[in-house]
Amino acid sequence: MSAMPEQPGQETDGRERVQKVLARIGLGSRRANEILVREGRVRVNGTVVELGARVGPDDELSVDGVVYSTRPDAVTYLLNKPAGVVTTAADPQGRPTVIELVPAEPRVFPVGRLDLDTEGLLLLTNDGALAHRLTHPSFGIEKEYLAEVEGKVSRRALRALREGVELDDGPTSPAKASLVEPGLLRLTIHEGRNRQVRRMCEAVGHPVVRLVRSRIGPITDPKLKPGFSRPLSGDELLQLQRAVEPRR
Repeated sequence: MSAMPEQPGQETDGRERVQKVLARIGLGSRRANEILVREGRVRVNGTVVELGARVGPDDELSVDGVVYSTRPDAVTYLLNKPAGVVTTAADPQGRPTVIELVPAEPRVFPVGRLDLDTEGLLLLTNDGALAHRLTHPSFGIEKEYLAEVEGKVSRRALRALREGVELDDGPTSPAKASLVEPGLLRLTIHEGRNRQVRRMCEAVGHPVVRLVRSRIGPITDPKLKPGFSRPLSGDELLQLQRAVEPRR
């Protein structure tokens, strides 16, 4: 569908004025968004729109090239996942799932995954375009972890993590690695391989005792307690959308 100027008495079929949608997703006041439209920075389905244009849930809305969901019920939650909870919608073994830790409606799905024993931040959303960009390797979204490991971490081990580690499925990309305190590493990666951080640490001789994800791109919240979730704020969502903007 394409955005058309509003006409008196026009049947909208659930479509909203573009500046109203921009305000709803947290890009500022309607007046500020009217300026964005007038400056030609807003597109619907690739076409620059004018004030009065309407947009529906099946349209692609972008501002300065960054794509946003137009779904009225679009939501993204930040969850602090406890250990022992599986990152799936349902578990045949009857274990608790991350879906049980967020509101039931609207239905959302986890973005990527944390293994059973890993704790920390996880995003859940019903915005498919955002989920795709957060998980696709070409966008390179950073994930930061705190890893409690066995043994005294040497400079050689840190250097290996920073240069890339050879795993059974190929070498990893270089990671940001630093020693927070003896036995506690801060690692930042942008890949999403299965149990990657655990395998990297084991490869350099320091098996993980406890692993916590502390940041996803620009999103962090040290006050969010394990087992609790909250919706992202408009500002956080804007930061996240910008973090996964295609590189030019």
